[in-house]
Amino acid sequence: MNKIITFLTISVILTSCQTQKQSSNIVTSDIKNFWEAYDKVTSTQDSILQNKYLDSLYLKKGTDGLKAIRQARNYTPQEYISAINNYPKFWTSIRENTLKADQYSSELEKGIKNLKEIYPNIKPAKIYFTIGALRTNGTTLDSLVLIGSELALADKKTPTNEFPENLSHLRNYFDSEPSKNIVFLNIHEYVHTQQKTTIGNSLLAQTVLEGVAEFVAEKALETKSPNPQIEFGRNNDAKIKAKFELEMFSPNLYNWIWNSSDNEFGMRDLAYYVGYKICEDYYNISTDKQQAIKEMIELDYNNERELIKFVEKSEHFDKPLNSYKEAFERSRPKVESVDKIQNKSTNVQTDIDVLTIHFSQKMDTRFRNFQLGSLGEENVIRIKDFQGFSEDGKSVSFGIEKLEPSKKYQIVVGSGFRNTEGIPLIPYLIEFETTE
Repeated sequence: MNKIITFLTISVILTSCQTQKQSSNIVTSDIKNFWEAYDKVTSTQDSILQNKYLDSLYLKKGTDGLKAIRQARNYTPQEYISAINNYPKFWTSIRENTLKADQYSSELEKGIKNLKEIYPNIKPAKIYFTIGALRTNGTTLDSLVLIGSELALADKKTPTNEFPENLSHLRNYFDSEPSKNIVFLNIHEYVHTQQKTTIGNSLLAQTVLEGVAEFVAEKALETKSPNPQIEFGRNNDAKIKAKFELEMFSPNLYNWIWNSSDNEFGMRDLAYYVGYKICEDYYNISTDKQQAIKEMIELDYNNERELIKFVEKSEHFDKPLNSYKEAFERSRPKVESVDKIQNKSTNVQTDIDVLTIHFSQKMDTRFRNFQLGSLGEENVIRIKDFQGFSEDGKSVSFGIEKLEPSKKYQIVVGSGFRNTEGIPLIPYLIEFETTE
């Protein structure tokens, strides 16, 4: 009898050790630390003490995951303190859900195992449940999956009435019950850790990159994506495709991803659907399904030639992609002239204090963007004050600091300028040399 008890005891210990080993790649300790800090921060109105408590009880005790999510989203201590002080009902409502993060370990381990079955080349990655400051539900950095638990573990009961306008999109997100879809989110982000990059250099690159993560997560988990963009996209495919074709080669992502629902479709992040559908079409055409998954994940998204080859193989679009690229380039606004300056001139007067740029199209007056030229900071035209756009939106003026004699100056009018359709400007280098 004693031998049987000893055997059972050893079995329990071994099982416990195995469970701990299985969940060693899922880390939740930041959540407990956050709530300890939160209780101390909210116990005082002294801003010095609040920052001290946040730093000592949360930030300094943070895991590699907390450090990474702060780096990825540039979260500052002041942003945390502001969110804690301004949204007490929100924090109270999500506390219980976040403290249950440990309960997802076995489901997540199963999801990762399923992913490995369809993609045997999988590289190990760690999943960190952290608390952010309301700007991401999930992201990645290198081999780390970073979950913003304050958003990812919310549900339809989570209040948003304290939030400002820039967080209004969270109402629809919370209504989708994200806490019930946390495994899908994690596997989506896990796929990102397997890809060559997480940032695409064009709208099409970022769209396919995100679509791969969405589609592969769906296949690994053998479930439909819970994200509303997918079902909405299926119901509006032709209209979405026609609009996307006009912009797919744009360096500007924000009409299609990480945007608001204040657009002609009334749905944000539709690039996820477009990318998902490209992958679905690619997969359905492929005879070797596992090879198709491998090709999706290992694609060099920022290699335009490889990207175009992949997308064209999906047969998602009706024309060769280069025809869309050529049409896009023709549609872009240009700088037509700059008042008082002949570009590349070597005899510009030093008394010029205002530059006015004229565009070929009416511009969206909300956006502007200037960048350094190849000569760098020392030779940049320094902007003193932004005077604004003309009434017709086809020119913009800005004051400049005093020009020095016999000096070469540069400034790039960047693609952050957009026309009223959201199409970015072709970047334009203003360059001249002043007289003695």
